Amino acid sequence: MEHLLNPKVKSIEISGIRQFFNMVADYQDMISLTIGQPDFHTPDHIKEAAKAAIDQNQTTYTHNAGLLELRKAAGHFVHSKYGLTYNPQNEIITTAGASQAIDITLRTILTEDSEVILPGPVYPGYEPIITLCGAKPVHVDTRSNDFKLTRDLIEKAVTKHTKCIILPSPSNPTGVALSEQELADIADFLNDKEIFVLSDEIYSELAFSGTHTSIAQFESMRKKTIVINGLSKSHSMTGWRIGFLFAPEAIAKHLLKVHQYNVSCASSISQHAALEALENGLTDSEPMRTEYEKRMNYVYNRLVEMGLSPVKPDGAFYILPSIEKFGMSSFDFAMKLAKEGSLAVVPGSAFSTYGEGYVRISFAYDMEILKEGMNRLESFLSSL
Repeated sequence: MEHLLNPKVKSIEISGIRQFFNMVADYQDMISLTIGQPDFHTPDHIKEAAKAAIDQNQTTYTHNAGLLELRKAAGHFVHSKYGLTYNPQNEIITTAGASQAIDITLRTILTEDSEVILPGPVYPGYEPIITLCGAKPVHVDTRSNDFKLTRDLIEKAVTKHTKCIILPSPSNPTGVALSEQELADIADFLNDKEIFVLSDEIYSELAFSGTHTSIAQFESMRKKTIVINGLSKSHSMTGWRIGFLFAPEAIAKHLLKVHQYNVSCASSISQHAALEALENGLTDSEPMRTEYEKRMNYVYNRLVEMGLSPVKPDGAFYILPSIEKFGMSSFDFAMKLAKEGSLAVVPGSAFSTYGEGYVRISFAYDMEILKEGMNRLESFLSSL
């Protein structure tokens, strides 16, 4: 019966990140720096709020858009942090993680003849959804631009079919973020154009400068921007699956329809945990961010000492050094490193064709693990 399945589904692949992680999972004595999973526990006060919600039988459906108190807290969060203003009644949707927010956004705005501009290399979670919508992903080569999708590159890529531009900042897999001026330049270019922007800001609280700029802050962009954020990375709540969509009412009311038929609502228990995170845990991310920056500097400096010359991340917990000079594909390099060096990293080819020649290293791991990982990498490189 397989031949009867949707050909668009058959044409997409499982994430290259997970493919490689699963491939090397059974290797003995392996250090894995592959997954973007915070190594911190969810703060205790958040877990206690979830336990209380269970005891109080808060286990029913919520409003499709999520608890109103949670939407108010999310609106206060982005307003106080980033100067964004959204009405919790009709411009904020609580989703089952940022991934579901991406899915319903693209399914709401895309049509068969649409083109979507996105940076390359880029997180692999966007392209399959674009393909399933019958639209065309247009990856823009950012390798010679410090991995930044800036105005000049966007101008060259825009066509009459461009429906959306995806701006992940800070980015997975590179950790780079667009500056306020770079976003202002993009906003100026898009001012008179009917093009949506999907601004993926899930790592906003892990910006090492301590400040994050959203393109939705610019007045001309609010009406055409869908902002995605959530608590997975900022509060180490990946398994709780809570994300947020922020969009003007004219867009949000249609996003809500797709969301409703997709999941009805996010988990009620997770929503109560999220409410506690946003009401009493606004500073929970700060010690995590400080530790990630410390780890980033360590890994970055070690990679520089090894002669790999990576672009220094602005946030998140990834770095993408080039391994092109070793004359191997990123997959072959990563497999050889796993087999001979007992160190797992993600081949850059998992992040579009423009990721070829790189490997992604996650530094969301304890410093002792990172030190041993870098020692193994250095020893492996010396053998090549």
